[in-house]
Amino acid sequence: MKIRKAHITSGQPKTYNVYLHENKKEYKTLVAVPDIEWSISIAYEDEKEQLIHTLEQSLMERIETDEARELALKVVHWVTEM
Repeated sequence: MKIRKAHITSGQPKTYNVYLHENKKEYKTLVAVPDIEWSISIAYEDEKEQLIHTLEQSLMERIETDEARELALKVVHWVTEM
């Protein structure tokens, strides 16, 4: 499991701990942000643009739109580099 710090600069600056767990047997990555009580499972084959949109929509239920976009981009970057 990896823990990353997401420094969000949109709106009021915040830092979220983002937990990334790679499940190589199921070809998925579990992403969790406990501070906002949010998590999602991402399949390796998910397309990058669709993934950004999906994460952004899911995150907007918990945080502001600008923050959701910024956090979604960071998560996609981290997941695709694994």
